[in-house]
Amino acid sequence: MEIERKFLVKRDGAFRSMVTTSSQIAQGYMEVKGATVRIRLRDDKAYLTIKGPSKDGGISRYEFEREIPVDDAREMLTLCHGGLIEKTRHIVPYEGHVFEVDEFHGANDGLLFCEVELSDANEHFERPPFLGPEVTGIKYFYNKHMLTKPYPLWRHTLPQEYQ
Repeated sequence: MEIERKFLVKRDGAFRSMVTTSSQIAQGYMEVKGATVRIRLRDDKAYLTIKGPSKDGGISRYEFEREIPVDDAREMLTLCHGGLIEKTRHIVPYEGHVFEVDEFHGANDGLLFCEVELSDANEHFERPPFLGPEVTGIKYFYNKHMLTKPYPLWRHTLPQEYQ
């Protein structure tokens, strides 16, 4: 079970001084009824992920993930519909949790938000100073959704300081 919450990130770049590692990600999606199938290249590794429908307002859902050979992932990405999501993922540990700040490129260039994985939907966590408003469960922030409705089409819906 994947349990995560998503937040906008302040655009002042303050999170950058807290980053411990960063990696380049390219990912695509395959059509499967009732599930999301994602192929991801992350630096020199590749993963196949299957996610079930969201529950609890987008906080939790079933997730299966396995590492796969990079060459297989590259081939599978050619079967994905709608293009690829490209982003840099920055890892920021803070007060016992890991915040993954995603900085998008390509069609979603300029979008900046982060996720924190939790062990329980009601788990308490300390908010790092760079966190903005919560966007958990808002469809615009699902990577698969961004393939058909990229950030420039809806950036105006965000508060000005997060555009």
